[in-house]
Amino acid sequence: MKILLTGADGFTGRSLVARAVSQGHEVIALQADLTDSPALQQEVMATAPDAVIHLAAISFVGHARDDAFYTVNVVGTTNLLNALVRLPTHPTRVLLASSANVYGNTTHSPIDETWAPAPVNHYGMSKLAMEYMARTYSDRLNLVITRPFNYTGPGQDSHFLIPKLIMHFAERSPGIELGNLNVEREFNDVQMVCDAYLLLLAHGEPGETYNICSGHPYSLQFVIDSLVRMTSHAPEIQINPAFVRTNEVHRLCGNPAKLQMLLAKNGLQMDTPPLEDTLARMLTAARDRARASH
Repeated sequence: MKILLTGADGFTGRSLVARAVSQGHEVIALQADLTDSPALQQEVMATAPDAVIHLAAISFVGHARDDAFYTVNVVGTTNLLNALVRLPTHPTRVLLASSANVYGNTTHSPIDETWAPAPVNHYGMSKLAMEYMARTYSDRLNLVITRPFNYTGPGQDSHFLIPKLIMHFAERSPGIELGNLNVEREFNDVQMVCDAYLLLLAHGEPGETYNICSGHPYSLQFVIDSLVRMTSHAPEIQINPAFVRTNEVHRLCGNPAKLQMLLAKNGLQMDTPPLEDTLARMLTAARDRARASH
C-alpha cells in the first residue's frame, strides 16, 4: 500500500517507516503542519494515499502549554480528516493513534475497550476529544482508532522515563532523581506497537477501537532492579517531589483480548518482546551513542 504517515520523524514514526518498508509498503511522510489547513489539503491531494496512519501529536504529558494539546491533537486531526474526505477516492483505511491515557486513573485492571474513559490530564483529554471528533467522519472514512499503552525503545526522547533511566545506567551516573517509584505501567516495545498498527491497517474493523497492549504491567522499581542486574551498577535513587505528578495514573494495564481475537480470526499473531530484550536494545544504543560522541 501507499501509506501517508504523519509524525514520520517522531520516535514511533521512525520505527514504523522501517517496518512498513520491510513489508513492501511505500511510505510517504506528511510534510505540512497539521495546523496549516490549506498546505495540508494541497499535500494530501497530491499524495492520494491508499491508507493513512496518523501518529503526529504532542505526547509528552508534561508539555509546557496546555492549549497546544488541543491545537495539535484535536484541531490538527480535524484538518487532516477534512483533507482526506475531499479526496476523489478515499483511503481504504485511516488509523488514528489515540492513547490509553484516555482511561485515566482507575482501580480497574486490566482495562478493556468498553471501560468508560476518564482522563486526568490535558494529553488524555485531548486524545479523547480527538476520538469523539473523528467519529463524526465515520460515515465517510474507514476509521480505526488505537489506544496504545506505554511503550518504549531505542530513540525515544530522554525526557520520557525509561530512556532517562537507560541514559543514567549507560553512563553509570552515581544517582538518579525520580518521581513515584510505585507506579505500574506496561513498558511494551515500540516494534510491537508498529506491528500492531500495520496489522490493524490491513485487518482492523471499520469504526472499532483497539487497545495495543500486552496485559503485563511492571512497577518502576522492577525496571530499576532489572537495569541494576543487567549493568552491575546501582545508582542512588532520590525522590524529587517536583517529579511527582499531580493526578498521577498509578496503574495502567490493558486487556489485549480484542486485538488478539481479530488477529486469530485472520490466522495471525503478534510478537511481544520481553521487557529485558527491549531494555538491552536501549542500553546498546545508548552506549553506542556515548562512544560516538567521544
